[in-house]
Amino acid sequence: MSSDNRIKRIAIVGGGTAGWIAASVLARALPNYDCAITVIESPDIGTVGVGEATIPPILDLLQFLGIDQADFVRHTGATYKLGIKFIDWFKTGHSYWHPFGAFGTSINRRPFFHAWHKAKADGLNPQFNDFSLCAALGDAGKFRYPDQSQPGPPAGLRYALHFDAGRVAVYLRAYAERLGVTRLERNVAKATQREDGFLDELVFTDGERLGADLFIDCSGFRGLLIEQALHTGYLDWTNNLPCDRAVAMPTEMTSPRAPYTRATARPAGWQWRIPLQERAGNGYVYASAHISDQDALDDLISQVGEKALAEPRFLRFTTGRRRLLWNRNCIALGLSSGFLEPLESTSIHLAISGVYNLLEHFPDKRFDQANIDSYNAELIHELEHVRDFIILHYCLTQRDDAPLWWHCRSMTLPDSLAERIERYKATGRVRPKPGELFTDLSWFYIFEGMGVRPDAYDPLMDVVSTGRVANIMAGLAKEHAAAVAVAKSHDSHFSQPIATPARSVVSAAAQ
Repeated sequence: MSSDNRIKRIAIVGGGTAGWIAASVLARALPNYDCAITVIESPDIGTVGVGEATIPPILDLLQFLGIDQADFVRHTGATYKLGIKFIDWFKTGHSYWHPFGAFGTSINRRPFFHAWHKAKADGLNPQFNDFSLCAALGDAGKFRYPDQSQPGPPAGLRYALHFDAGRVAVYLRAYAERLGVTRLERNVAKATQREDGFLDELVFTDGERLGADLFIDCSGFRGLLIEQALHTGYLDWTNNLPCDRAVAMPTEMTSPRAPYTRATARPAGWQWRIPLQERAGNGYVYASAHISDQDALDDLISQVGEKALAEPRFLRFTTGRRRLLWNRNCIALGLSSGFLEPLESTSIHLAISGVYNLLEHFPDKRFDQANIDSYNAELIHELEHVRDFIILHYCLTQRDDAPLWWHCRSMTLPDSLAERIERYKATGRVRPKPGELFTDLSWFYIFEGMGVRPDAYDPLMDVVSTGRVANIMAGLAKEHAAAVAVAKSHDSHFSQPIATPARSVVSAAAQ
């Protein structure tokens, strides 16, 4: 490839978590590519600093960047996350887990949840926490790291992080700047376009300009480049996901930090609680058709019952996605690409996935359309897969106490989701496609938690007698109980004072 065709200038509009993740990954992946990376942040847009929950691939990002996990945890106020506990979703007074990590052990080369189905069909009464170390530790308020050196439940444990999104942006900014990324503090007034419609330059409010070959839009809901300049269009998914507002409020931490995210269904939506080292992140995602902003805030305050540390922050959004995630020479990441409510903590993961896929499809100045189409197809499939998974939590509810839940029980589902539900109800099977974020085990957790009992279990499980299954389950229960007994409390991992985040903190790999 001629050096004249190489991408030499990348402009990232917007900082925050998505913008600095993009800058960090690109700077790490392109150390000798002779490409200038510039992040443009508005001085008028402050850091949100809300509590943010993640999923286990966040640890893969830290490893890719060469960042020491302990250092990252210390400087971002992070705590550990073993999964999500859903409360009052199936019906009021009921709860269930979507934990990380292993569930039981394979039997006759079949995933353990097929043995679970057989056991229930044969009259046994298996207990969920006997087979999920993450769920058992979570309910005990404990945490331990995976241990690959010994067989048994600790080897299959996985975890993620809760952290302060504002501190993460500061941390990754320091990292990226040490790798040569330039930060400009400017307000972007508009973007100019070439005759072929491609973006050409950013025009700042002070009259200065910045040209680039590749533009990454991390400007948030407004989509400064992908929508305001390129008019890409937006697909609205609110018929299946009717929540369109949220209010967030940090509070004092007055109880032990739970090693999991809590998602509690309410009459007009759901509330989250994310424990950080120094405070708790709380919020209410709700449908404005069924509750006012003030009533939503009042409900959140009554449920939290702790002193607020800042004024509540209200957000408005339309669930959906851009028609294209990559349009001409512009790629949308984070909220610029679309919005899915954070019920399964996928927001940061989708931004990371977008950057990783950019590396897999990294262009030259010719911007081959087949390459762009491939990127869009992969990212759109992932977004729609996550959309279906989130809808699953709503459409299976048995709640009938409020109009929102009446709608969820009767709404028309996407064909892709309806087919999965039909297959599971008939056979107990989930057949995820290769590369999908949520595996068959994740789908099982939601189906089981929401009261769906399949008509039949995998017939290959009949190779194993009911007595043998019962003996295996009894052994697993003892192993899990022993692993929980020796684990320390989650709070005990954060006994040291927390340092103030500093821009100078960066891993040795970035030196």
